[in-house]
Amino acid sequence: MPSAPAPRARPITAPSPRPARDPLRRVPVPVLLGSGIVSVQVGAGLANRMFATVTPAGLTGLRLWFAALLLAGLGTRPAIRAVRGVLADRAWRDAAVVLGFGVALGVMNFSIYQAFDRIPLGIAVTIEFLGPLGVAIAMSRRLIDLLWVVFAGTGVALLGTVGVGATGGVLGHRSPAAELAGVGFALAAGASWAGYIVLSAQTGRRFSGGSGLVIAMVVGSILITPVAVTSAGRTLLRPEVLAAGLAIGLLSSVIPYRFELETLRRVPARVFGIWMSLEPAVAALIGVLMLGQVLAPLQWLAVGCVIIASAGAAFGTDRSAVPPQA
Repeated sequence: MPSAPAPRARPITAPSPRPARDPLRRVPVPVLLGSGIVSVQVGAGLANRMFATVTPAGLTGLRLWFAALLLAGLGTRPAIRAVRGVLADRAWRDAAVVLGFGVALGVMNFSIYQAFDRIPLGIAVTIEFLGPLGVAIAMSRRLIDLLWVVFAGTGVALLGTVGVGATGGVLGHRSPAAELAGVGFALAAGASWAGYIVLSAQTGRRFSGGSGLVIAMVVGSILITPVAVTSAGRTLLRPEVLAAGLAIGLLSSVIPYRFELETLRRVPARVFGIWMSLEPAVAALIGVLMLGQVLAPLQWLAVGCVIIASAGAAFGTDRSAVPPQA
């Protein structure tokens, strides 16, 4: 969180001016983007391993709180100026957009962690990708995008045929009801991601730099706080849980956001989108390596179908349509 494909076509504000001595400008683009993709999914794997200690809702809260604090540290003054400007000008439409952006961000993170707790990481991310894929296709007027719909539908059909469980791993044996709930949460995360893409684009037009993202992250944190505290209680104060929350906030939000922002300054949006389409495969690999979640061959084929659909849709994306995730 990860992470937040965006794909993570993805969201957010236009890149702000680059600092004169930004060390990332010397890092090759494949290294930057590949590191960001891996960072998101390693953060997801770490979160999954912590679910035996703290509830998914509690860990979602920690991730958002720490990410909000870290991002606010990078852009506190612009965010405060933006809030003051909204209040002074009574720009309630701008306020409604950034609040909606924050709600979408909070629901997206909450839902995907609930999915991670019930179904394999790679399957959850694959299903989640249907949200941004749907936005990219809905905004397109190309006939070839019907082909990507077929690929995505094939992936979903394969998952419906072989199921969403994994062999081994930290999930243990899950009942069909639990797996069905996991699919539902992954779909909710995908729908929230779709809303996040639309609202982040509007936020980027109304707020300069990354101020809109900082405000939205704070809103998402506040939204998740009651359920996080209610479900996890004092567990949230344990040192190892706090340390994990900080690490996940860095891995799944701050690092990928920063790396993707730098990448978007150098490559066209369609190239960015094609790279980000690899995330379901990376998630599945992290699930194998960190969590022991071994997928069946047909499940890998389903993941591949969604990757092809996402990459194909991203190939025709307009240069301005794909910003980074949060």
